[in-house]
Amino acid sequence: ALVRRKYRLCYDADKEILVTVGGSEAIDNTIRAIVNVGDEVLIPEPSFVCYKPLTQMACGVPVPLPTRAEDQFKLTADSLRAAITPRTKLLILPYPNNPTGAIMTRDELQAIATVIKDTNIVVLSDEIYNSLTYGPDRHVCFAELDGMKERTIVVDGFSKSYAMTGWRIGYLLAPEAVIEQTGKIAELMHSSVNSLAQYAGVAALAGPQDHVA
Repeated sequence: ALVRRKYRLCYDADKEILVTVGGSEAIDNTIRAIVNVGDEVLIPEPSFVCYKPLTQMACGVPVPLPTRAEDQFKLTADSLRAAITPRTKLLILPYPNNPTGAIMTRDELQAIATVIKDTNIVVLSDEIYNSLTYGPDRHVCFAELDGMKERTIVVDGFSKSYAMTGWRIGYLLAPEAVIEQTGKIAELMHSSVNSLAQYAGVAALAGPQDHVA
């Protein structure tokens, strides 16, 4: 119900959603599951500090994509197109962005999707800050765009929207094949997310949402 309300998408709770120990583990598990030795990972910068070292831990090659103040620190289709090589495996799309606060509109995201659609690149869309956006336009999930759900892994969680940072609870929305592999990694790492955090997450979702707004 949350996913349908928030993203206007439908995911199978048993096969296409994985609960994780915060958003950081969701990112780590995705990179480990997707990236093989020597694969290139495109990372817009400035951005969250963990993307580059997690890529290196998976024996991938981080490829920074510098963004510019003149573009409001948004990733452009031209810079993305110029960075793609035959070894490009994953694009990390960190919007709304930490630390710049940049937000990409539907049209801007569609331009990125147009570049991606004729490639085999997978997109890790880190949308943990999606509730901390201000203005008349709602957040647009990259997976909502035509043809992108099948190749997009959405990262979200409770730390920002519900001020539950210390509870360490996040989640992945992804195709079944990705969830199957990230689930194996999670099981080997920590068995499961602690049950109290999961009950707290359910309460956050089921309770009033006016404070989030």
